[in-house]
Amino acid sequence: MSKIKLLTIGVIGLLILNLGLIGFLFLKRPMQGKGMRPENDAPKQIIVKRLHFSASQTKQYEELIKEHQIKVRAFNDSIAVIKNQLYGSLANDNFEAKDVLIAKLSNLQEQIELLHYNHFAAIRKICRADQIADFNALSKDLARFFFQPKSIDQDGPPPRE
Repeated sequence: MSKIKLLTIGVIGLLILNLGLIGFLFLKRPMQGKGMRPENDAPKQIIVKRLHFSASQTKQYEELIKEHQIKVRAFNDSIAVIKNQLYGSLANDNFEAKDVLIAKLSNLQEQIELLHYNHFAAIRKICRADQIADFNALSKDLARFFFQPKSIDQDGPPPRE
């Protein structure tokens, strides 16, 4: 077999292998943000289903979600500002400010957790008496549903500002 024929077979083999790998990675990747997989609706659907909400309860729940998201977004915006100040202090050699900024971040995170807790307490108030047992069972799973840690590799690097 000539060297050119061997080289051609090798190149074609590598090309097929690369195309297969790219296809696998593309198909394996979650379709988040492409309308194929409603990631943000999943917890909502789980709660509606497990609590057996009626149409009116679902509407009340959707209003609670809207209010909650607005409040969480405001806290997240505040956290982003303070984190920018914190990491910006590295460039200025202003290390004294770090303790104050970290304390502010800690306080905001505490307020977010309290906001989440109150959100679920409000959901409990929507429940009828016959749904409270279902809510209590659901409450044991809330952390698993809503607060799964994501690795950096899954989401890629943070967005540039």
